[in-house]
Amino acid sequence: QVQLVESGGGLVQTGGSLRLSCAASGGTFAMGWFRQAPGKEREFVLAINKRGITTYVADSVKGRFTASRDNAKNTVYLQMNSLKPEDTAVYYCAKGRTAVTGPSPHEYDYWGQGTQVTVSS
Repeated sequence: QVQLVESGGGLVQTGGSLRLSCAASGGTFAMGWFRQAPGKEREFVLAINKRGITTYVADSVKGRFTASRDNAKNTVYLQMNSLKPEDTAVYYCAKGRTAVTGPSPHEYDYWGQGTQVTVSS
């Protein structure tokens, strides 16, 4: 059974930075980050493969958000810089079904519980 645990969310001012972590049990996987703002559908953020290469990035975060991973710790990270109020959402990590994943939620089979990110204006 795979378990994903996110951490690192919080309140930050516009222009600030946060780093989210997602610890996975059960192995090393391609991973994705998604977010969901109140009243909106879940939105893809970016995907990273097992080798640490980012395979897809949403246009809305390109140039501001990056992903990395530490496979020794089975942990992936989402570094978020130049945060904007529209980045406010619950952020989820998800385990990919295959070695390379993209933006569709159907490509992921396990999800974390989410961590709240709030960006104040």
